[in-house]
Amino acid sequence: MGSTSSAEREAARPAAAGRRGAVVAALMLSMALAALDATIVSTAVPQIVGDLGGFSVFSWLFSGYLLAVTVTLPLYGKLSDTFGRKPVLIAGSALFLLGSLLCALAWNMGALIAFRVVQGLGGGALQGTVQTLAADLYPLKDRPKIQSKLSTVWALSAVAGPGLGGVLAAYADWRWIFLINLPIGALALWLIVRHLHEPEREAAPHARVDWAGALAVFACGGAFLTALVQGGVAWPWLSAPSLALFGAGLALVAVVVLVERRAAEPIIPGWVWRRRTIAAVNLALGALGLLMVAPSVFLPTYAQSVLGLAPVAAGFVLSVWTLSWPVSAALSQHVYRRIGFRNTAMLGIGTASLILFAFPFLPYPGQAWQPAVLMLLLGAALGLFQLPLIVGVQSTVGWAERGTTTASVLFCRQTGQTIGAAVFGAVANGVLAARLGGAGDLDSVTRALDSGSAPEATRRAIADAVHAVYLGAACAAALAFLVLLFLAPRKFPVLKD
Repeated sequence: MGSTSSAEREAARPAAAGRRGAVVAALMLSMALAALDATIVSTAVPQIVGDLGGFSVFSWLFSGYLLAVTVTLPLYGKLSDTFGRKPVLIAGSALFLLGSLLCALAWNMGALIAFRVVQGLGGGALQGTVQTLAADLYPLKDRPKIQSKLSTVWALSAVAGPGLGGVLAAYADWRWIFLINLPIGALALWLIVRHLHEPEREAAPHARVDWAGALAVFACGGAFLTALVQGGVAWPWLSAPSLALFGAGLALVAVVVLVERRAAEPIIPGWVWRRRTIAAVNLALGALGLLMVAPSVFLPTYAQSVLGLAPVAAGFVLSVWTLSWPVSAALSQHVYRRIGFRNTAMLGIGTASLILFAFPFLPYPGQAWQPAVLMLLLGAALGLFQLPLIVGVQSTVGWAERGTTTASVLFCRQTGQTIGAAVFGAVANGVLAARLGGAGDLDSVTRALDSGSAPEATRRAIADAVHAVYLGAACAAALAFLVLLFLAPRKFPVLKD
């Protein structure tokens, strides 16, 4: 699909005829659904397992949702470019709400996991289409406004989600963590239906969906992500299930390439990787997903096991980066207007690399304010890194390619997080095994600490394991810096609004 003309791009401003404020509110509510879902379920797991059983497979409550979101992002991106944002967002919201209702009615763990997958199928449309509409609604000079609002939604959800989930599970019922989505989603859906008016566009001749490509991408992504999520957890890395899944994933890569080359309108078009700007942003944000695993997954364990903090205080140490991230993102426009998208992002990720590298040099056991200060600085650095890249890459394509471009960026970031969880989990467990003579993994060791039965040497081993993870995250940040330095153009080829 070729680039649109300037007149077509101007005509494609979807909220010009409607109430843009109402549409923005709908986008924020839709984003809140996806953002809350990432945090609100975790605190209710004990109540869910106590009611439904299935402790051995409860991790699939998160893995199943993550898989569905990640592998459907490219499909929804292509659909929104072909048929418009509004029908895709409506269909995705309805599917997410249906999944939420079914989750609340689940009768056992297997049913709940299946319904979480249904939720994820809708969540992929929410994440990708909301970000794409954010670029459609505003010209380049105003896009930081909507992006900072969406970043604030993610920040508030990260802080409020665990507490809200705990309150609902403790004082109401765990099913309410899914039922609460219904009024929020219904309001967002009503605002979208009523106020989002996309202009009439000529339908592309013989427009058709590449369902064979979508199925191949889904199968390929599912095989690889399942191997990464379950490897080292449900089975050893070098076991038959892991090798079979990785082998199937590699075979399906060849199938995807073959199908997409023959497709008239491929789900993942080749230009996504042939254009330097898009390829560089995809790789850089993939590295961002990788490095975000270090603080989001391992810092709470460090705060409780090494610093001796209660779970609430440990959560606060992590949550401070959600305070500085949206503020930095909102202010980044003043930087990239002076020095450009690439240089601003390099400044942010370079600073983040230094901050991550400094973490292992914190004193042992240290004080809670020390990692909190580093997280505050890290959030500011990553806000300066992520938003300029998203705004910049969306501004290099026309309306007809923006959905696919945005979806590819989000897909790479999600995939980076999945890879990071697998790789850094293996790193942490390897360090613990070396320090403790092969005695257990990070989960079993931290449970022993909670029961008060572990010696001081174990706490030091956990500190060393988390330090190793942070060094790996610093390397990921440095890799993103090098990608931008050598692959991204000095000046993004921005299209005029």
